[in-house]
Amino acid sequence: MVASLQYGEARFDGAEIERRAAQVAGGLAALGVGEDDVVAIVLRNAPALFEITLACNRVGAYHCPVDWRFTVDELGYILQDSGACVLFIEADLLATLRAAIPEGVRVLAVTPEPLALQAYPTSRVTGEVPADVLRYEAWRSAQAAYSGPSHRPRGRFAYTSGTTGRPKGVRRLAQGLHPEQPRLLRDTVKAVFDFSADARVYLSAPLYHGAPNLYGMQAMLATGLVVLDPRFDAEATLRAIERHRITHLYLVPTMCVRLLALPQHVRNRYDLSSVRFVACTGAPFAVAIKQAMINWWGPVINESYACSEMGMITVISSADAIRKPGSVGRPVSEAEVRIYSDAGCRLGTGGVGNIHVRQPAYADFTYHNRPEARAAMDCEGLACVGDMGYVDADGFLFICDRKADMVISGGVNIYPAEIEDALSGMPGVADCAAFGVPHEEFGEMVVAVVQPSDGTGLDPEEMRAWLKDRLAAYKVPKVIELRTELPRQESGKIHKRKLRDGYWQHAGRRI
Repeated sequence: MVASLQYGEARFDGAEIERRAAQVAGGLAALGVGEDDVVAIVLRNAPALFEITLACNRVGAYHCPVDWRFTVDELGYILQDSGACVLFIEADLLATLRAAIPEGVRVLAVTPEPLALQAYPTSRVTGEVPADVLRYEAWRSAQAAYSGPSHRPRGRFAYTSGTTGRPKGVRRLAQGLHPEQPRLLRDTVKAVFDFSADARVYLSAPLYHGAPNLYGMQAMLATGLVVLDPRFDAEATLRAIERHRITHLYLVPTMCVRLLALPQHVRNRYDLSSVRFVACTGAPFAVAIKQAMINWWGPVINESYACSEMGMITVISSADAIRKPGSVGRPVSEAEVRIYSDAGCRLGTGGVGNIHVRQPAYADFTYHNRPEARAAMDCEGLACVGDMGYVDADGFLFICDRKADMVISGGVNIYPAEIEDALSGMPGVADCAAFGVPHEEFGEMVVAVVQPSDGTGLDPEEMRAWLKDRLAAYKVPKVIELRTELPRQESGKIHKRKLRDGYWQHAGRRI
């Protein structure tokens, strides 16, 4: 039995969620969806997302949640690259995103929840649903419950970017599973999330992101109640904790910053004594912010280090975080962490190098359509995840820097290469570099430095407006600087570190 779900004032018991999921699974099977097919989901936080994901698990299909704020180009690339055969999308998004949908993809329009629309008042205007698009609710109600064979769930088909500027699809392999994998996954989830049958969970992070999606699905499978909100609000979080006697939450560091920014009289207004375990991941956690949360909420703050490719790698409790400030913890379950130099030599205690990890709790993966990229990550059976760090004498991992230029802003991954690709297509841009700089609330924000073509007059605000037509709004640099020359290495490549260092030298951190 799955957990009960609270969404606004509506309560769905586990039996109702399972009944709906069985009907959706039956409908997917009737549409010809089966093992290893990909089902794309473009939804805000809403009950339907859980129903569809559980249905995909039943028929052995991958579920591919996509950011509903994506542009036509961004969504179109993922639908085309993944080979998705079915798309569930909220009806009000269709008018803007219809051009992104490849021929042959079956589309089902989900009626947007009023609570979600209220949370995002500036979201897209509802248009007419085309005649060839199925209405999700009517379609689901007409389906018989799935009665086919059981399949091993394929899980989430995640998209993550590297240095190419285009996202890579992370697809878990159905073959070669470790026989102990189910037990190892249970152990890992228990260590990182601490779920139990009596847990009462609160979640407001967007379910199209990897960690919140995993957290939400595991909570539905292992706890008693999941309280889902469409969007994070600091005081609403405290209100939900008191009202529903929440025991477990998922927070990213930016959420903690906003909670700590509440006036003291607001913070004192709510009873938080029910909270037993807070799972934090998705971005580096500043030591001072974590300490402030522990001082306020008690020793319930737990941070984990994870990635889309390898899953959850380490975890650190509040007690260990106080003893080892800045660490992301020790390997969880049977995960393994090794540090290698650029030359491929394994480094000992304290040696800073490339972090390589192995996590047998998860099936191995490949990059969809890019097996060579997966092969390039491998080193003695471990995968390099693009970060640099070291392990101390007690086995605690510390992250020092990111090998790649990825920016994490408010727990969201932003990839400068994608921004640079877009900027390079703008008339008048000779060259450019995008990178992350410190931001008090979001951890990092994106800055772009642009070298105009000779004699070209560029306006930063016009450039930002141009980018907003090509990228999701959160990817658009908050600041665009114009410079006549950019620093370069001897090879001619832009020396991004020199641009970045000026912003970071007074931040007190390097990541």
